[in-house]
Amino acid sequence: MKKTAFETILSFLLGVSWALLVLGTLLTFDSFLDFGFMTAVFASIIFIFMFLFLILILETMNLYRESHEEKRKQTKLLFDIRELLKKDESKEVHQREDD
Repeated sequence: MKKTAFETILSFLLGVSWALLVLGTLLTFDSFLDFGFMTAVFASIIFIFMFLFLILILETMNLYRESHEEKRKQTKLLFDIRELLKKDESKEVHQREDD
């Protein structure tokens, strides 16, 4: 299945976000270790929550995109079914007129 540019960018941003989460947490912990172990742990936890919020936003965007695509498919299918029902109905009307 071909991906759109938006899907590609979104996947890339999600991957980069997870990588930055891991690396940033390690760097934050290392940077704040001079102020004490508990301060470094607290700063790392704050950093993790901030990046998890970013990842949550990106995942929500992906979920809405998938939902929108599925609704478009369902709408197209419903229009096709409606057209088939109209064709069948018109055939029945023509058969009654011929009888």
